[in-house]
Amino acid sequence: MSPEFLTKPGYNKLQQELDHLRDVRRKEVAERLHEAAESSLGEFVEDAEFEAAKNEQSFVEGRIQELELLLANAQVINKRRKSNGVVDIGVEVTIKEGRRKEEIYQIVGAAEANPAEGKISHESPLGKALMGKKEGELVEVEAPSGAFKVRLVKVK
Repeated sequence: MSPEFLTKPGYNKLQQELDHLRDVRRKEVAERLHEAAESSLGEFVEDAEFEAAKNEQSFVEGRIQELELLLANAQVINKRRKSNGVVDIGVEVTIKEGRRKEEIYQIVGAAEANPAEGKISHESPLGKALMGKKEGELVEVEAPSGAFKVRLVKVK
């Protein structure tokens, strides 16, 4: 498995989620399963509450495994002191498309990407197109909705 790139805050956030799932949610689901089992009086086959509890348990355990694997393969991105004006994972970029206003994004790994928070994956069409580019370059982005160009205004 290739490494998953995470910022230190992103790593910490996922670690907190994992701890919460292990320490809190797992116990809550186990209690819910126990209560459903007691109230069903052995009639598990048609008990909707018991089935819902089993499904929730499956989801929680699956997410725990997913987070454990992700964090075990994580490569934490240290905030660079100087980017040398070249886009790489962990840097903040300012781009401008045509006459639109400038947009600022941080380039992060896929697990941490959240465009609404200004974090885009290095694997996304925009992130991929920007990787390795320098300040001032005009960058062509191949997106599912069609190609477009952005000016790389600033890298920090």
